[in-house]
Parts: sequence; C-alpha cells; structure tokens
Amino acid sequence: MTTEKSTETRGDLDGVRSVYVTFANEQEAEKIAKVVVTERLAACANLLGAVTSFYWWNDAVQSDPEVAVLFKTRAGSVERLSHRIVELHSYDCPCVVALNIDGGHPDYLRWITKETI
Repeated sequence: MTTEKSTETRGDLDGVRSVYVTFANEQEAEKIAKVVVTERLAACANLLGAVTSFYWWNDAVQSDPEVAVLFKTRAGSVERLSHRIVELHSYDCPCVVALNIDGGHPDYLRWITKETI
C-alpha cells in the first residue's frame, strides 16, 4: 500500500509544471490568465505583481516594469499553453519558461492534473 501511494505521488510530481511569464502590465496579465485558465490550458494563474526587468535587447541594456505570473499546468500541456500565451502576448519575444516542480502537496498536484487538459 505504501508503494502504491509513493508511485502515485511520484507520477503527479513528474507530471506538473509551473510556467513563468512576464507581461507588459497588469491588464494584459489578467486578460491572458483568464483566457488560458478558461481554456483549461492551466489550472491556475498567480499574478505575482510588479517586477522590474533588466535585459539585453537591440544591442543595449533595457529596463522596464512588468508583471510576473506563474501558471500551473500538467507537463503535457506546456507546449499548448506556451503557444497560446505567445499568440496572445504583446511582446515580440515574451518570457515563457516552464519549471519542473520537484515536490509539493500531493492533493494539490493531483488537482492541477485533473483541471488541466
């Protein structure tokens, strides 16, 4: 019985990702978050709030205010979620990166896999 639970939990951990994205402003972040959660590409989107980003672009260091968002999804949905975010995003080259989740509350991880297509 312990082995079954361990296997189930490991499968949940292997199958869940966080996707970190930055947006130009809160309105864009909210709009896209609502779209991808409604379309079930992500189970949840957390608007983390304002950040200041420094980055190299057009041969110079740039600095801009942005809004960071963490999306939670299953591993198999990362590609579709990323594509949809890029499609809706105002930037030419938006930051969209998937991060492995190495641990967490098993019930929460199962909820993410259940709520994401």
